Amino acid sequence: MSNHQITKSLNHQRPKHIAIIMDGNGRWAQARGLPRTMGHKQGVEAVKRAVRSAGELGVEYLTLFGFSSENWNRPAEEVGELMRLLRMYLRSETAELHRNNIRLRVVGNRTQLAPDIVELIENAEALTADNTKITVVIALNYGGRNDILEAASAWAMDCAAKGRVPDFADAEEHLPSYLMTDGIPDPDILIRTSGEMRISNFLLWQSAYAELIFSPVLWPDFQKEDMEAAISEYSQRDRRFGAVKTAGGDA
Repeated sequence: MSNHQITKSLNHQRPKHIAIIMDGNGRWAQARGLPRTMGHKQGVEAVKRAVRSAGELGVEYLTLFGFSSENWNRPAEEVGELMRLLRMYLRSETAELHRNNIRLRVVGNRTQLAPDIVELIENAEALTADNTKITVVIALNYGGRNDILEAASAWAMDCAAKGRVPDFADAEEHLPSYLMTDGIPDPDILIRTSGEMRISNFLLWQSAYAELIFSPVLWPDFQKEDMEAAISEYSQRDRRFGAVKTAGGDA
């Protein structure tokens, strides 16, 4: 596809929110005879590129699956390195995000995170709270099933406190405000890198109508051109949200 065609398609239907499952760090390192931790280190550099690229492409929300609730089952050394890189990222990048008018939000269960990491997260969120260029959401110790279960429980408790029974016919209207992503629009595109074709318990409710794009590129190699390619593919898809398009082109 030519640059003109890419620009035309990007402008045709630009996504507001892109979510990415960042996969392939370990395989990137293994292919180079390096320890998995080096793959994660290069993955952090890819995060920085993705944030910059999303801002340049006019994306308003970028959600990155940084650490799932299942990732605690990985070897302790690898988990420790991931936490070290998280600390490093928050300490080194928060001021840069703020200078670039980027808001940072973190979703997920913080109770298992070290207190100093929670403090770094809270400070970063507070510092960047009023920034408006793009909102970067990092999912840490996050699981989609748990997100839905906790939201349903909180909604039921609120209903009980008000002396009424939850009306599940209204669940789709009320439940999103109890999810960890409250205030964040549902993703238009969900990208998974490395060629794996599954969503791994990520944003299950929120991605109900997202366009799924599975990129063969390993996350440390993910570039702006790969994000542009995903947006270009998205712009050519027919999003009907369950409706049927008529012969005249209207749903």
